Amino acid sequence: MAETPQRPLSPHLQIYRPQITSMTSITHRITGLILSLGALFLVIWLVLAASGEGAFQAGQAIAGSWLGYVFLILFSLCLFYHLLNGIRHLFWDMGHGFELPTATRTGWAVIIGTVVLTVIAWIFGLTAMGVL
Repeated sequence: MAETPQRPLSPHLQIYRPQITSMTSITHRITGLILSLGALFLVIWLVLAASGEGAFQAGQAIAGSWLGYVFLILFSLCLFYHLLNGIRHLFWDMGHGFELPTATRTGWAVIIGTVVLTVIAWIFGLTAMGVL
């Protein structure tokens, strides 16, 4: 039996240069997973709210801690990223934006839009809560 030549898998990660399209695709999958976990935490929070005042206050204490705020900020980043990149994919499904310069521009637009929308949402949210 012939021996199989030892060659790298394609594309080999040592020679493959990450591109904005590949990185946004990978990030889209990761944010989808994080959003699923966030939905689970939302369900837990709703169960705590329905379980009575004491359980709700315990849930609020966790959500209002610094770790809770970190999670909520990351969750909102994932939400806006997944939304904007999903809209980008809808345009791709219609056959628009496949040209490399356009794909690069829209990839960066998704990243910048994610940061801008997250900051705006948190400014409005903290203002509504009376923190700012």
